[in-house]
Amino acid sequence: MRLINSQIRKVQNMSKDELYAEAKNLGVSYDLLLEVHENGRLPVVNFAAGGVATPADAALMMHLGADGVFVGSGIFKSDNPEKFARAIVEATTHYTDYKLIAEVSKNLGTPMKGIEISKLSAAERMSERGW
Repeated sequence: MRLINSQIRKVQNMSKDELYAEAKNLGVSYDLLLEVHENGRLPVVNFAAGGVATPADAALMMHLGADGVFVGSGIFKSDNPEKFARAIVEATTHYTDYKLIAEVSKNLGTPMKGIEISKLSAAERMSERGW
């Protein structure tokens, strides 16, 4: 999110002439880049996914500018999926209410257990995928 926000600020600070060059460099239309320049955001919904494992994580992503969060295994692999899901929804909805976030985060049980990256083979690591 911080990188996306930084790149949006970079586009916003460009002149119209610089936008033409940047659009060509990025391989996007000038009109699309102009829209980002004028609105200060991407013209799509920006959901945070991956690494959102607690209500505090969800609230942080909202603070950083996400439009919402996707949470799957972080909920379903916890001790109490229903309570955990409600807490994440509350934290996402009321991400500036720190007292509420602290309250809904109490007694959630054990969260999803993490996987030690060093125990994954290269093929199992997301960073090894793609081009």
